[in-house]
Amino acid sequence: MNGIPNEAAQTEDFEFAALSEAKNYRHALLAEYSGHLRGTVLEVGAGIGQLTGLLLKNDAIGKLVSIEPDARFCARLRQAFPSHTLVQGTILNAPEERWDAILNINVLEHIPDDRLELERYRRLLAPAGGTLCLFVPARPEIYAPIDRDFGHFRRYTRAGLRARLQQAGFEVLKLRYYNIAGYFAWWLNFRLLRRRHFSSEAVRIFDRLIFPPVHGIERALCPPPVGQSLLAVARAKHD
Repeated sequence: MNGIPNEAAQTEDFEFAALSEAKNYRHALLAEYSGHLRGTVLEVGAGIGQLTGLLLKNDAIGKLVSIEPDARFCARLRQAFPSHTLVQGTILNAPEERWDAILNINVLEHIPDDRLELERYRRLLAPAGGTLCLFVPARPEIYAPIDRDFGHFRRYTRAGLRARLQQAGFEVLKLRYYNIAGYFAWWLNFRLLRRRHFSSEAVRIFDRLIFPPVHGIERALCPPPVGQSLLAVARAKHD
């Protein structure tokens, strides 16, 4: 199963309809990687293209290729962006070339052997400054039934993710917790109350009213001590 996403995922369409409301969140997230998403970029785990559309508008990206293993999601992505280059499969099906950047958003937690997956990313990155832009769920103590429904094998700690990246041959440039408000919202709704679905209205309220000021404080002052996710940028080291 190496390199193959967790097929135990049960939540229909990964709640894409509700998460489509997280517009501020998506823009802010990609802004964190703006200095690295340039040249040739490989998007791993594109889903239905909620980030792909924003990436295609980025003039710094000369070539964008997306990979997605789910045939249903690929069909929807092709319908939305018919001229975009999309590969149905996993990193094993990626075009054999060296990439300036690999973007991996909420994918690694679905992979049984995450270190082997990271090693495959490293081998695909350009030897001179190729970077991995990585985003994963954080903090095992808030792992909830909905994580299991999504097919998540794990939630990461900062130390654990740093070790995984270094073992796979990366130099960690940036690694920090992200979205402290989301940490407590996830703990309350999904860990404590054990809810199994997102509410579109709740996502919209969080995205419009809560996330922007909290994110602004995080950026202006200091990274939070915990967060719903971990954000990492790592440079590939080559022998």
